[in-house]
Amino acid sequence: MNKSIEIDSSNPAPTSTAVLDLNRPPMAAYATGATKTYGNGDTRVVALDQVSVAFEAGKFTAIMGPSGSGKSTLMHCMAGLDRLSEGDVFIGSTNITAASERELTMLRRDRLGFIFQAFNLVPTLSAQENITLPSDLAGRDIDSAWLDHVVSTVGLSDRTTHRPNELSGGQQQRVAVARALAGQPELIFADEPTGNLDSQTGAEILEFMRQAVREFDQSIVMVTHDPVAAGYADRVVFLGDGKVVDEIHDPTPDAVLDHMRQFGN
Repeated sequence: MNKSIEIDSSNPAPTSTAVLDLNRPPMAAYATGATKTYGNGDTRVVALDQVSVAFEAGKFTAIMGPSGSGKSTLMHCMAGLDRLSEGDVFIGSTNITAASERELTMLRRDRLGFIFQAFNLVPTLSAQENITLPSDLAGRDIDSAWLDHVVSTVGLSDRTTHRPNELSGGQQQRVAVARALAGQPELIFADEPTGNLDSQTGAEILEFMRQAVREFDQSIVMVTHDPVAAGYADRVVFLGDGKVVDEIHDPTPDAVLDHMRQFGN
């Protein structure tokens, strides 16, 4: 994994037993006391309220919760796309909380991958050019054997020269997934990655993400509202009113739905 960015990581590790456990495996990312507020006075909104949560390396974690629960805010702050009002965020052992905008840009470029609901492909570039774009911008070569393997695994070998408008929605999302994997990032953040896809295509994308964790030892954190999508994860973290309210391991769609109904009540 590329770790060329150097951000100050001198802050001590957190002492919360919810995050720091010497018997736990390595963490891809974690937050301690994460708080995010918007506005002041009567208009003040607490999007995250003292959240401490860890995401294990080499695992697929889903974040779920009702609208306004803070799940997207948490992901954005974990990924360095937004800043906390209080607390700390770590990518691996690196505290990114006080990083400069330039350092955060380098972090996202060199160490993280992203998959969005809207695909976010460049329309004038071919599928292959979109896949390699982050590495090209960073001036970093991609191992050709690895690139071929990723492109083949997502079923795009015969579509690499096509532009986005020549691809179906499912194929465009395959390009986005391949782009996230091509640079072999430490961690991939996925925001409703199957929200614009039909159920069959969505299942194929989720199965590939599951395969990336199982076979490539990739770490993925996915925000979703779909119990079926969450069923592909190793663990589901539930948020409510800006707090972690529960989690389950080895989830099934029915188990996830039961939890969501409990929170609804």
